[in-house]
Amino acid sequence: MADVTMPQLGETVADGTVTKWLKSVGDVVTRGEPLFEVSTDKVDTEIPAPADGVLTAILVNEGATVDVGTRLAVIGAPGDIEQVAPPVVASDRAPLSSTNRPESRRERSKGETLSPVVRRLLAEHGLDASQVVAAGPAGRLTRDDVLAAVASRTVTTGGSALSPVVRRLLGDQGIDPSSLVGTGPGGRLTRRDVEAAIAAGTTGRVVTSATGDQVVPFTKIRRLTAEHMVRSKATSAHTLMVKETDYERVELVRRRLGPAFKESEGFSLTFLPFNALAALQALREFPHLNASVGDDELIVHHDLNLGVAVDLDGDGLVVPVIRHAAGYDLRSIARRIRELATSARAKQLTVDDLAGGTFTITNPGPFGTLLTGAVINQPQVAILSTDGVSRKPVVAVTPDGGESVTIHSVGNLALTFDHRAIDGAYAARYLSRVAEILHTRDWASEL
Repeated sequence: MADVTMPQLGETVADGTVTKWLKSVGDVVTRGEPLFEVSTDKVDTEIPAPADGVLTAILVNEGATVDVGTRLAVIGAPGDIEQVAPPVVASDRAPLSSTNRPESRRERSKGETLSPVVRRLLAEHGLDASQVVAAGPAGRLTRDDVLAAVASRTVTTGGSALSPVVRRLLGDQGIDPSSLVGTGPGGRLTRRDVEAAIAAGTTGRVVTSATGDQVVPFTKIRRLTAEHMVRSKATSAHTLMVKETDYERVELVRRRLGPAFKESEGFSLTFLPFNALAALQALREFPHLNASVGDDELIVHHDLNLGVAVDLDGDGLVVPVIRHAAGYDLRSIARRIRELATSARAKQLTVDDLAGGTFTITNPGPFGTLLTGAVINQPQVAILSTDGVSRKPVVAVTPDGGESVTIHSVGNLALTFDHRAIDGAYAARYLSRVAEILHTRDWASEL
């Protein structure tokens, strides 16, 4: 008999959510085949079976969040199925009442430790643990408790979630309070927050479905993606700058050496690895873009850890990180991007694969986009979008110093940067340098 337990999916991960069982009780399982899916932060991971046998018991229901090391299931022999009784888990808890309602953190032992995930979420939202009602086992505060408090804006200060003035404003305007970011003590929503959102036109109106409408609940990763995007826009002074770029030298290399590259590597040579290397080379000259905003300070990072945004076929977005990316050449960075994208879509990334990024690149270009104003991946200060490349007439200088019209491959580089950290001139010089590298670097020698 073998126990199946919640795995440690990252150095800072203390718990995980069982999102889907891929086998049912009584099914034969083979060591190494996918057994269940776990969601931790923004990562959905398939966990393999630890042994051969029959799945004799499932102890934790789908949707339950449990600590690392918790017993989730049992793999044994046929006939053992009835011998293990499931414990009470998150999805099996009784409704809260006056007698079984969990205590707040203020009422429980102050010496009780919080998981790293919970501490991070509390810090990100400016919350104190005593303000969030805990519904975990033995009154433990879990990540889901904090996310629920943030989403519903039920974090209390002095016993009241919203002041009468704020409630009146929200009601008069038909605004959902969960769509706004509170800047008051402990993340409390203030009148100024509501009025500012109304003036800026960024309020979330309360909507209801009508006959024939399709209601599609947000998945966990979609909800987390939405939360991160809203928080980023509320945190950074987003500014967009765009540079038209000549890709002709890159395109000539792709045409001439692309077929041999695909034959040897098994995938096509796209524009993305060229853009990634050019962005990294320019970051060495403009280090304040390889940085994060701290507490009234700019933290300029020594390592270049490049995040590459990956779309999960419409289910959300993840940004796996290429660590120490300055050491990669064209071929190796193309391989690494491919590996991370494949792992992301196969749900094989770990939390550590997403940690430590210092600069991010997103690549909507394969869909022929013209211009993308991407949202900054906090706490970074910039994100580079590489849009579609197409054939266009351009003016070229002839050998005799004259001008002629010719056809080149041209695309846009769009940099979204945090104006708190750098100014427009610095961003413009960086974009100009990236474009220059793409247009002049001897790419053929790297293949």
